[in-house]
Amino acid sequence: MTTRPAKDPKTGRFLPRSERAGAGVAEGAGAVPRSRARKAVRNKLGELFLEDMLSAWEARGAAAIHALIEKNPNDFLKTIAALMPKDVTIHANQIGEMTDEQLIKRIQKLDQTIRPFLASQGTDGTGDGDRAAAADE
Repeated sequence: MTTRPAKDPKTGRFLPRSERAGAGVAEGAGAVPRSRARKAVRNKLGELFLEDMLSAWEARGAAAIHALIEKNPNDFLKTIAALMPKDVTIHANQIGEMTDEQLIKRIQKLDQTIRPFLASQGTDGTGDGDRAAAADE
């Protein structure tokens, strides 16, 4: 027959071994070596697990991602969301922090990017632009 662990009469919670009557263990003794052993085992298990995960990733990581996208796109999106940082700082307007040279370069780059779209819209904004000129020729 096994003995039942002792309970605190006020709270009803089980008592630690060091507080049980007849436990044969001095106050606080025995707990430290056991927790160290558990931590060592947990650390070793974690290291082995991560090594196995790395091996699996190297072998089939990209294929597994593509399979997840095809079969469970919602789970794929949940995974991506879980990997994203919780706090993201976005600087939508950095113009106030830019130097004059940086502003000039930004304006020139925007000009190069927008110029083809402006040409396709025409000077009067009707949307005929270069296409209308090409049709007239």
